Amino acid sequence: MKVHRDEVEAGCILEKEVMGMTSNPIIPKNTVLTDEHIKVLRAFNITEIEIEKTKADGRHHRSKQLPSQPDASEADQPAGTGSHEIGTDKGFINIYLESVGEFKKEFTNWQSGMPINIAKMREITLPLINTIEQNKFLLYSLNQYSTKKDYIYHHPLAVSIISAMLGKKAGLNSGQVNQLALAGVLADCGMAKVSSTILKKEKPLSESEFQEIKLHTANGYKMVKDSPLLKPEAKLAIFQHHERFDGTGYPTSEKSDRIHLYSQIIGIADVFHAMTSERIYRNRQPVFKVLDMISKDLFGKFDIKVVNALMQLMGDLDIGTAVRLSTGDYGEVVYTKTNIYTKPIVKLNNSEELLDLSLSKDIYITEVLG
Repeated sequence: MKVHRDEVEAGCILEKEVMGMTSNPIIPKNTVLTDEHIKVLRAFNITEIEIEKTKADGRHHRSKQLPSQPDASEADQPAGTGSHEIGTDKGFINIYLESVGEFKKEFTNWQSGMPINIAKMREITLPLINTIEQNKFLLYSLNQYSTKKDYIYHHPLAVSIISAMLGKKAGLNSGQVNQLALAGVLADCGMAKVSSTILKKEKPLSESEFQEIKLHTANGYKMVKDSPLLKPEAKLAIFQHHERFDGTGYPTSEKSDRIHLYSQIIGIADVFHAMTSERIYRNRQPVFKVLDMISKDLFGKFDIKVVNALMQLMGDLDIGTAVRLSTGDYGEVVYTKTNIYTKPIVKLNNSEELLDLSLSKDIYITEVLG
């Protein structure tokens, strides 16, 4: 039966698909509607839909008769700023920066030849991961805290956090996620054996210097191989995280399924955070531009399952998320197409215009506001 959008309740079952400005339905037939779906209807200015008489909970749907001239005033409301405020959580920022400071102390100890304290690494990383599990939007601010000078201390913590979140996406249990997080934070521990002159160099590395950098995977493995607190697969990931699915990585040019899942996850987390962060000889790139680069320019370097997990984790924004575009415009996400997570449909603020980013190659999201 046809009903006005304002009479629709969460739990109603869609009898007929809802079409918008896309060739695919924005809400498929037989969908059990939620409050988020109702927001989509308003954003697309869809005033009537067809629903089944019985709701998903078995109760009969009660609605008023559809008026001859539906009221579309709610579609004129400007986009909001969303329910989450990211980057302003001073509690998280303080905890994060304190953790970076603690990691820096540990890294300095490794440089002087002291062994790795795995228990200390757990103490540094797990509270951050637990906090971000409660507020995914904090992920979008991680790269903003990193500086050129202290990148080498920020990067391991970010890789640990992103790897843990990807591990959860991949269906790993809590024990496996903890091991993955530890492998992530220790993936670059072998950098402590690299000359400090090379680590601080502000110009591109020479070939011999790059060869010394590449030794960090083997050196890192040597530093953790005797630890009873790390499982073999976590130690392997520290050794393998620069291997690539097509065999172009290092240190042994492994390929395909010879690269452990942990190694794949840490590898893509490493690349993602590096590309989105300010580094000594490279500027920071916007998160969504980097996601596109990973899915296109680095195609074949990572298992597609791991790439998809990253796209879902970082690219699949909730309806109503406030964003800033590369054009300078602000808006909110009203619809995300399956498998095109980085290119949602955005409703521009103070406008009725709906911008389909999948049809605009040169326009992308530069900032997730909440």
